[in-house]
Amino acid sequence: MASQGTSAPMATSWLHRRRPNPDATLRLFCFPYAGAGASLFRAWGNAFPPEVDVCSVQLPGRETRLAEPAFRRMSDLVPAIVHALSLQLDRPFAFFGHSLGALVAFETARHLRAEHGLEPERLFVSGHGAPHEVVRAPGCATDMHALPELEFTERLRELHGTPEEVLQNEELRKLLFPILRADVELCETYVYEPGEPLRCPIVAFGGLQDRRVSRAALEAWRHETLASFEVRMFPGDHFFLNSHRPLLVRVVAGEMARIGTVIGMG
Repeated sequence: MASQGTSAPMATSWLHRRRPNPDATLRLFCFPYAGAGASLFRAWGNAFPPEVDVCSVQLPGRETRLAEPAFRRMSDLVPAIVHALSLQLDRPFAFFGHSLGALVAFETARHLRAEHGLEPERLFVSGHGAPHEVVRAPGCATDMHALPELEFTERLRELHGTPEEVLQNEELRKLLFPILRADVELCETYVYEPGEPLRCPIVAFGGLQDRRVSRAALEAWRHETLASFEVRMFPGDHFFLNSHRPLLVRVVAGEMARIGTVIGMG
């Protein structure tokens, strides 16, 4: 797939805001998991104070960008994201990503540092082990993206991330499977490149009943930062992001408040 980084759409197509606030002092960019779109974070904006601008990242190929081709290589996706966000980085910001979104957020932070000398105030990585220790992203088996539809459907069912009503509905499968296949391919073809650790704090979130991502895998994120590091565990499985959303959002909002306090003291 040819790189799309040089012709990325304007930031307005990449970002959704429930409650736009041009006077916000902080921005939180949220990256969804495989197959999901910006609507995953629709309810987050109302849970944060007005000084935090919650921006949901909308990747091509889903929801409002359904007609656009989805990215299949991290090396194409990340520069496009950085290009799209470049005009939105005029104030302190943080990244949050869940599962595949955590990996995308991490690589975006690294690329942003390399190209613009900027880093987020916090990197929140949720539901994904440290990239230097994960050969395949959680739930991604070799060439899963190329499986015939029946086998692909069964694999998705085993991962418990796709509603059964979607898996049993032919029209929904036709709509969503191309996105899921592209995201799985993004996982399968990802290659971690060793580099200098980030200088921003990393907070890793995990589910206590998550069989795909262990606490040890989360703890390994500490090697990706020269700053502080913390692991926070939540009730629930891999998708605690959904099942225990109010608790997770409350913790993230608390972290953003701490950032605001530090900036205010500066």
